[in-house]
Order: sequence, then C-alpha cells, then structure tokens
Amino acid sequence: SLCDALQPVTFREGEVIVHQGEIGETFYLLEEGTAVVSKVYVPGTPPKEVMRLGHGDYFGELALLNNDLRAASVTCLSTCRCLALSRRTFDRLLGPLEDILRRNATRYD
Repeated sequence: SLCDALQPVTFREGEVIVHQGEIGETFYLLEEGTAVVSKVYVPGTPPKEVMRLGHGDYFGELALLNNDLRAASVTCLSTCRCLALSRRTFDRLLGPLEDILRRNATRYD
C-alpha cells in the first residue's frame, strides 16, 4: 500500500532536498516544515523563487512523470520532515493518478 511504501526522511534548515538539473529518483510529500522552490531560468543568473511549500504539499513528481531532470531546486526554510517514494513505487502506486498530477503541475508556471 501507499502508506507502507512512504519512507520518512528529515532535512535540516538550509539543506537542499532536490537540485535543479539532477536526475529525479524520488517523490516527496512535505509532512512538516517549510521549503522554497527556486529555479534558474538563465544560466549564470541567480535563482528566482517560484513558490513556497508547507504541510501537505508535494514535489519531485515532474522529473518522474516526464522522465526528465529536476526542473527546480527545493531548499528547507526550517527543519522539514518528508515522506519519500522511490521512482519504481511512484510509477506503480501513483501511475493511475498521472493525469491529475500533470494537471496540478501548472502550479509551477
């Protein structure tokens, strides 16, 4: 089941959970804490804040859905407790929800 597959992981304030441009192998659900999503739009320029994440938000799905590199970085603004799901488990358990996840991906635009 999904509950059995979710693995708890904790990140410290200032820690980068995912880096823009890296290979995505994990989906995250933010259980506690706050984080900022930032993106470099033009190489060599500073990253721009795209959005902030809090309890119940999720991230990391775009790289898994699109089989692509991470589109943005996620950095902890406080200690963050997440529930993580591997790519294989994500595909198996959340595959049927792909249309909904893709539709919700517009929140990053």
